[in-house]
Amino acid sequence: MLDVLTHNEWEAVALTLEVATRAVLFGLPLAVLTALVLARGRFFGRAGLDALVHLPMVLPPVVVGWLLLLVFGVRGPVGALLRDWFGVRLVFTSTGAALACAVMAFPLMVRAVRLSLEGVDRGLEQAARSLGAGPLDRFFSITLPLAAPGVVVGAIVGFAACLGEFGAVITFAANIPGQTQTLPLAIYAALQTPGGEAVAARLSLVSILLALAGLLAADWLGRRLRARVGQ
Repeated sequence: MLDVLTHNEWEAVALTLEVATRAVLFGLPLAVLTALVLARGRFFGRAGLDALVHLPMVLPPVVVGWLLLLVFGVRGPVGALLRDWFGVRLVFTSTGAALACAVMAFPLMVRAVRLSLEGVDRGLEQAARSLGAGPLDRFFSITLPLAAPGVVVGAIVGFAACLGEFGAVITFAANIPGQTQTLPLAIYAALQTPGGEAVAARLSLVSILLALAGLLAADWLGRRLRARVGQ
């Protein structure tokens, strides 16, 4: 099946993997930090922050893409600064597609990491503290290794979610072949073309295989890491 993909179809597959990878690399560190704040923090407005983090899960993806346009568009408050100060334009670029995917996958990554952090034995951290370990030392030597299953699962599930993101990407980055046309957008374009059902079927099968591989990898790695850390 894969050997019958055309150059343009392979280009869409490669761009999808690139965008998903960049989205996870950008979003995962922020997801770990946010999960730590939500899991351990006790402050006014914590519930509001939790709701804001999970908002992309319940908003239509097109709305998320539109909000990104308002903020990161060439006339948006952040987008204008990036363009004027650094010459960077996010809208209608593959970087913008990665940003849109990162925003949509962010709640999934935060949730997986947070659940893992909440399962960490606080007694081990307190023991390390009594031995003189500082906050950063405790985090990197105790907390993060024990929460590794959730971090890995969050990364893989976020990656899999990015593979299928459509609404936010097409709204913020458009559907430009070779630049922002990921697999879902290529499938949509094929369905809008007379006789494009065969192309859509091939790309849909590739999308299904990639998503299944991601989910199976998340389950397998999660179980292996939980067994290794004794959870």
